[in-house]
Amino acid sequence: MKHITYIDDIEKWERAFDFYQPIQVRFSETDMFGHLNNTVPFVYFEEARIQYFTYLGFMQKWTADSSETIPVVASQQCDYLKQVFFDEQLKLYVKINQLGKSSMDIHYMAKNETDSICFVGKSTLVQISKRTGKGVPWSEEVKQMITKTLDLYCMS
Repeated sequence: MKHITYIDDIEKWERAFDFYQPIQVRFSETDMFGHLNNTVPFVYFEEARIQYFTYLGFMQKWTADSSETIPVVASQQCDYLKQVFFDEQLKLYVKINQLGKSSMDIHYMAKNETDSICFVGKSTLVQISKRTGKGVPWSEEVKQMITKTLDLYCMS
């Protein structure tokens, strides 16, 4: 596997994922050569991230009428390792890898039906105020939820 700067130990990194979103590659997501268009993994990242945040209970907080904060993507990266084709079944794994004051790094891993890693990625998400657009630190409740999740990953 090629060297990916945000992954130190691929085996340990891979074991730290426990949540995934099933994905079926649609015909409209492929290019004229029959393989997955290079922009589509970012849509998959979004889908898996939203499902993961719903699973953790974050989306419900952010989408509540009373919420004064929202998450925004500050940066994204994808590294392509294997070609993906129409009608393939993927598992798009997602995890929080690191927590900052008002940001978090999220990592992704897509595996095909033979359990081979096809592409990996990373996003930086920032929690901002709906009113000001400025970063808002994580609440103690959210930090505890995330820290518990990160502790589970570190034990893998």
